[in-house]
Formats: sequence, C-alpha cells, structure tokens
Amino acid sequence: MNDGCHDHLLRGVEILHDPSLNKGTAFTAAERDALGLHGLLPPRISTQEQQIQHVMYNVRRKPNNLEKYLYLIGLQDRNERLYYKTLVENLEELSPIVYTPTVGLACQEYSHLYRRPRGLFITRYDRGHIREVLQNWPCKNVRVIVVTDGERILGLGDLGTNGMGIPVGKLSLYTACAGIDPAACLPVMIDVGTNNSELWSDPQYVGLPEPRLDGDDYDSLLDEFMEAASAVFPNVMIQLEDFGNKNAFRLLARYRDRYCMFDDDIQGTAGVTLGGLYSALRMIQGKITGQRIVFLGAGEAALGIGSLVAKAMMAQGLTEEEAIGRCWFVDSRGLVVACRTDLEEHKRRFAHDLPFHRNLPEVVEAIRPTAIIGASGQPATFTPEILAAMARLNDRPIVFALSNPTSQAECTAEDAYRHTNGRAVFASGSPFPKVELDGRTFIPGQANNVYIFPGVGLGVMAAQAARVTDEMFSAAAKSLDEQVSKEDFEKGRIFPSLGRIRDVSAAIALAVAKVAFARKLTKMKEPVNLPGYIKAQMYDPAYPLW
Repeated sequence: MNDGCHDHLLRGVEILHDPSLNKGTAFTAAERDALGLHGLLPPRISTQEQQIQHVMYNVRRKPNNLEKYLYLIGLQDRNERLYYKTLVENLEELSPIVYTPTVGLACQEYSHLYRRPRGLFITRYDRGHIREVLQNWPCKNVRVIVVTDGERILGLGDLGTNGMGIPVGKLSLYTACAGIDPAACLPVMIDVGTNNSELWSDPQYVGLPEPRLDGDDYDSLLDEFMEAASAVFPNVMIQLEDFGNKNAFRLLARYRDRYCMFDDDIQGTAGVTLGGLYSALRMIQGKITGQRIVFLGAGEAALGIGSLVAKAMMAQGLTEEEAIGRCWFVDSRGLVVACRTDLEEHKRRFAHDLPFHRNLPEVVEAIRPTAIIGASGQPATFTPEILAAMARLNDRPIVFALSNPTSQAECTAEDAYRHTNGRAVFASGSPFPKVELDGRTFIPGQANNVYIFPGVGLGVMAAQAARVTDEMFSAAAKSLDEQVSKEDFEKGRIFPSLGRIRDVSAAIALAVAKVAFARKLTKMKEPVNLPGYIKAQMYDPAYPLW
C-alpha cells in the first residue's frame, strides 16, 4: 500500500497494529488467508455495521462523557475506519463527546490522561530546524494542518500543551463531516510555554513548564513554522485555532495574503453565525440590513462575526459606515465607544459616537437591539432581566449564546425560551437538550463551527485554492442557510440536523470552490461536473476489500 503514509505491504500482526489498515474482526476468511491473519483474531467474522453496534453499546455503557471520549480515542488509535464510520453514523450523539463540550474537559486533563502521541509538537528549541521536525511526519501528502499554541482553549484559557486535544478533535471532524482523508490531516501544537503557573507545578504536565514566549521571538518562531509547513506540504491549508486575542488578529493579518490559511475562531465562527442569522431572519421574515446587533465580547469571535455581518449588510446595499453602525460591542469594561482611550487597535473600527454605558442592561436599553450575540466566555450574563428586555423590544428577539463549552454559555436554551415567552430565536455554541415549555417543544440550534470549517476545507482542497478569503466564508454562510429546511423551521431549528452534515459540507465546498475559480485563486481548470468532482474527493470510511 502507498497512500503517503505506507510505502510497503504489511502482513499479519503489523496490519492489526496499524489503525489505518486494521479492520479487526471484519477481515474476511479470504483476507485472513491472504494476509497471514489466521489465529490472530477471534474466529467469528463481523460486518462493519455489527462492529458499530458493538462500539455504541460500549460507549453508552461508560459512566460519563470523559470515559466515552477516552474509549473513542482508543478506537481511533486501533481502527481508524471504524472510528470514523461510527462517528458519521452517530454524529448527533457523538460530536459532543469528541468535540465541545467534552473536549474541553479532556484538554484540562490531557497530561494526566496522556497515553500515546498524536500529531506534532514544536517548541522554541526547534527554531532553525522546524522543517526537519515537519519532515518527521510519516504522511507526505498533508492537505490540512490545524495548529494551536494553547493560549485560549475554548473558554478555558491558557492550557499550554494540554490544548493539543483541540487540533486532534477538529481534524476528526474534518474527516467525519467533510470526508477529508485522515492521512491528509496533521494536528500541530506549538508549545511556547504557558502563563498558567498551576501547570508549571504539576509533575504530570507534558509541556514546557516555563513562561510564554512573546514579542519578536514568538513572531520569528511562527514565521518559521508557516514557511516550513507550506514548503514541506506544498498543497496544505493551515487553520489557526485557539490563539490568544493579542496574537490571533495579528497573525491572521500577517499571513492571510502569503499562505493558504485562516483563523477558525475569527472566520469560522463568523461564517456559522452569519449562516444562523440568515436562517433566523428567514424564519421571522426580517432583513439583515434592518438589524441592530449587540455583541457581548469584543475578542476574536465577536469581532470576526461583526466584520462578516457588516460585509453581508454592505452586499445588500448599506454603506460601510451604515453597516458598521449597526454592530455594537461590549467588552469587559463596557460599551465600545469613540470616547474611550483604552481600546486596542482591533476594536476601534466599531467604536461609535454614543455615551458610554458600563453594563449590558444599560446597553440593551440604549441601543434597543434586535439581536444579542454572546461570545464572551462569561456564563449566565444574558440574565432574565436582559432576556425579558429583548422580548419587550422585539416580537421575535434573536439570542445567540455562543461561548463554549456549555458551562460558559451566556444563557441556557431554557432560560432564553422561558424569559421571552417562547419567542426567542435561539442558538448556542455547545449543545442544549430540547426544551418543553407551556405545551410546546423547542429544539435549540447549535451554532457549531463544524457546519462551516470542514466544508470550507473540502472546497479549498478540491479547488487547490492558493488562499482562503472572507468571500469564501460569506459564500459558506449563504450555502449553510440554504440547507435549512421548512421542516427545520417547524421544529424551531435554524441549523440543519448534524445527521446531514456530509451533504451540508459538500454543498458548502461547492460554494467555496466556485469562489476560488471565479476569483482565479487556483491554477486548476474547473471540472465540468464540479459537484461530482467534490464528492469523489471525499474519504469513505467503509472498509475496502483487500
């Protein structure tokens, strides 16, 4: 076998120890004869479907979500195709286990639970040799890298090398949701130290127990990584993930025009939120140009959303000044307004001429928003008072509580529906169960980036695009809205079922690839049947015959 990771044909127990080749008890009698597997497996032959039933039986027996996560990671280490096939067929149940919210707990416990390496670890001490480190990776046709420095893991803060669970989890979703071949995926942790001093004193911590690198030393390390990754893997797309605010905006501006890259916290979150807004407005028959939006938070997620929403408003006729004027931000000190002298550069674009208000209730009364979007990492900040005010000001208030994991959400789904008399159009970043209220059943939408980034990656990869642009995320948001059906609306849902995610990702990939061809961001000639070509690129986790 030669897939970029294997350059010779394995036999016998070597096959069973290679997760990309192992089929476990699903090897047929003929395969067992041909591959030297007789006696190495129990005699009863299973189908992959029977194995999936066995996996789900064991998952459901586990006492808590962390144990379920560890069981599934163990399966990924043993039998890759079975892991992904199980994930694809049970995504609604398993995505909260392999990603948010459980992955947050898994990251907090990463060093204590560490069993075997997955991905690459790069440190300041590798400076000058990063290309050689990347060349140690056995798979040579890497198409997607997810990289973090662990500074802002979900809403949990600086977890250092423990944040490696995030790139691993994201790449699992690239494969499950958009069919990116796992052999083409590489998770990377750039360990530049940590300012979480509790980790320094933890003897179990597997990262560097030293303060974070910053300034020119940090920049030169990241520069070398970006240059080396793009040289070693010439067709790669690099996704920045969970970098701190002070670096994320800077690094995106520094690299976006030089490399095929994007920042998921800024652009992916913006894409899924804009898609959710489009669907919410279609549900309540509103126009995006008529919205006044208050964002709680002024970090990567909130400002990324505001920028993409403003572009959407401009595409529908508003001037830039008018569009920016419809987006308001509240940071940890209060309303972002022009008279403040303490604003970082990335916030100034949205600083308006209005009297300063210190807290969110005052801001809601002053701005009278049609939508409030939380991306603050501050739990329970959409209080009953604020939700009731939104219901008083709007017939159908839009309430998005996007902070992850669930424990950090600005409000629960039940709070949103209860304190607006069931009139809120609600979405959250992490999943909430359905809500029963006054004889009605509400199914909360989940504004999960998994609806956007896998499809964007598939589109960029299929079109061999040289860059990832904001226009691609705008196109992805429109495509996502188009996947939300009347039946979804009838359930109160503004995002499609995760059970349809591979079809949703293929549609988004098509929209993204069309942007790449239209803007001449690729040297590739557009295939005659682009939808068919994209679907043909998608990895199928069903077992092949040997």
